[in-house]
Amino acid sequence: MGRRVSVRRVAELVDGRPVFRDAIGVLASWDDGGLTVIPRSGGAVTFREELLVAGKTVPPFPARRLPLPAADPVDLQRIAARGWPAVEQEALGEWTLRASSGFTRRANSVQALGDPGLPLSQALDAVRAWYAARSLPAYVEVVSPGSPDGLVQELERLGAGVAPTLVRTAPLGPLARLGSGHERVRLSRTADARWMSRYRRVAGDPAAERAAAAVLHGGPSVWFATVPDPEGGVPVAIGRLAVDGPWACFSAIEVAPHARRTGLAGTVMAVLAARAAEEGASGAYLQVEAENSGAIALYDRLGFTTSHTYHYARLPER
Repeated sequence: MGRRVSVRRVAELVDGRPVFRDAIGVLASWDDGGLTVIPRSGGAVTFREELLVAGKTVPPFPARRLPLPAADPVDLQRIAARGWPAVEQEALGEWTLRASSGFTRRANSVQALGDPGLPLSQALDAVRAWYAARSLPAYVEVVSPGSPDGLVQELERLGAGVAPTLVRTAPLGPLARLGSGHERVRLSRTADARWMSRYRRVAGDPAAERAAAAVLHGGPSVWFATVPDPEGGVPVAIGRLAVDGPWACFSAIEVAPHARRTGLAGTVMAVLAARAAEEGASGAYLQVEAENSGAIALYDRLGFTTSHTYHYARLPER
């Protein structure tokens, strides 16, 4: 389960003789007497267990070395928003207000790209009121270039606190070839209870847990990676992938403290990268807080470089 496999099945009978079909992809399920394999096309292949003729695990997809897709900072920010979609979204001119019961700043901030359709002071008042109505702090995602001229100065005038975040990119092909021990990694379309037990970002808050499930499973094509604990406990490592055309977003890459610095994070990302390449992606991106030196050092070793920096500015309460 969760491995890349090659299976042969009886597809039909012609003049009483079986006609075989092969499928290569992720074994997504094997229960209730049926199997489901998800090939590189993304469309599920489902058939009854008694039609299975043969099967075996196969190596990850051999991703080609292709250059990064073309994208400027605004493009990448919009792609990232689709890959981590907020539960609630509302337009303010060209800006997008986003709320998800407080689960992550990305899903609980206004994406200030383009013209809000109001003078900046009035737009920020509207932002503050929208988040106050949801009992949430008002965060503004500021991108340069991309956000309106004068926005930074207006936020500074209001005394907004600022936190920088790096957007880092890398070609997908070399990343897919990194690491070893790929057979330890399992892929799934859903984040089950064990995956969430390693993530542990929202434990104890039912509203945030519901929002987290919606955000994590949102996006054009989402996959979850798990390295199971041999003893059946909390997974040793996890990761999340969202594929959107030529771009693949990596997030929630987490490794148990006792297993860090063993290459496991690179292995998880390599398996996810190979899956993204199967779906036609050629570029990888991720977002990391500028003060997270440990994660930045890891991504440096994996070939990521900084595309641009954006900032979350928290509007002070009145």
